[in-house]
Amino acid sequence: MSNHVQEHDLKRWRLILGKAAEAQLDSYGPGAALQGEDQVMDEALAAIYDETTQGETESRGGGSGRGPGGRGPSAPVLSRWLGDVRSLFPDDIVSIIQNDAMQRRGWNQLLLEPELLAAVKPDIQLVGTLLALKGKIPEKTKDTARQLVQSVVNELIKRLDSDLRRAVTGALNRRQHSPLPSLSGIDWKRTIQRNLKNYDVERKQLIPEKFYYFDRSRKSKEWTVIVDIDQSGSMADSVIWASVVGSIFASIPSLDTRVVVFDTEVVDLTEQCGNDPVDMLFGVQLGGGTDINKSVGYCEQFIVEPKKTILIIVSDLYEGGNRAALVRRMRELREAGVQSMCLLALSDQGQPSYDEQIARQLSRDGTPCFACTPALLPELVEGALKGMDLGELSKRISNTQGAG
Repeated sequence: MSNHVQEHDLKRWRLILGKAAEAQLDSYGPGAALQGEDQVMDEALAAIYDETTQGETESRGGGSGRGPGGRGPSAPVLSRWLGDVRSLFPDDIVSIIQNDAMQRRGWNQLLLEPELLAAVKPDIQLVGTLLALKGKIPEKTKDTARQLVQSVVNELIKRLDSDLRRAVTGALNRRQHSPLPSLSGIDWKRTIQRNLKNYDVERKQLIPEKFYYFDRSRKSKEWTVIVDIDQSGSMADSVIWASVVGSIFASIPSLDTRVVVFDTEVVDLTEQCGNDPVDMLFGVQLGGGTDINKSVGYCEQFIVEPKKTILIIVSDLYEGGNRAALVRRMRELREAGVQSMCLLALSDQGQPSYDEQIARQLSRDGTPCFACTPALLPELVEGALKGMDLGELSKRISNTQGAG
């Protein structure tokens, strides 16, 4: 048994360290040499992570094949490599390897051939790459690219839609949180009309058999929700999640939803978001500078009832515009009653890089700034609609994420 464990460990170290370590590992005992599926796995990994294999990888059938002049791999080689990766590794590892293939080896050819793109595992990182390079995607690949983006968007909506809807309707439908009907919710006109037959002539009183109530869950446009998204390149995952969230908000009748993206310019994507979130994503232009103050100024025109408005800024707060004006503008919105928050990241990734000085200033003025995973967003939205202290709620959410 001990020999089996040692051999297993040696093979794992061999896969981690690469071919260059094989001779040294052999000195610890037999078992470092790879065969069969392990060898195929090693070749797939070496194509991306082993710098010593660049000159030979194309002949091995699994690598970049980049020689002098920056030659890329042939389509058959890439196709076989993609097949190897997807068959040998779990889905979450496949996503990492594919992303590294494009970043470390420049395998943008994955995006240029429909048959190759169709073989790629759809994930949020790949969608971010597609959006960043969408201007370079040839016409023959665009349909495949759109299908890939659509499949990821559908999966993200599936993960978030029901919880987000439940949070909104639960917060707005007061009867759901009270064992007794609310007096303020009685539809008096309908109640009187339906109970006229129960008028007591002697007492000169109307004795209702049944009370009728307004359906608060169906009341149209009770709140305005503005999602203001920083489309700088570092925010790619957050842009995708925020776009999906915006599309869900737009489909809820009780919310008047606006979705805006910005760099140094501001683009209103509300119409595209309401019609098709994939169209909206292809309207995003990742990269460029940042003018948050300009974008917030644009969003102000949609704030009719400040106390019935939620402003969600999705940004790392690296402001290229007027920082002082941004802080002042956000302070005034909070003082007017707007429920404002800044999500430094909206993704499943770790703690983001952000401008700590602006984040502290905004938080001090009542706009909490924190990263949030998509799974915890419904709780945040429900709290905002209920008028809870978003500063305290954000701390609780941050603690929950830290514990997870």
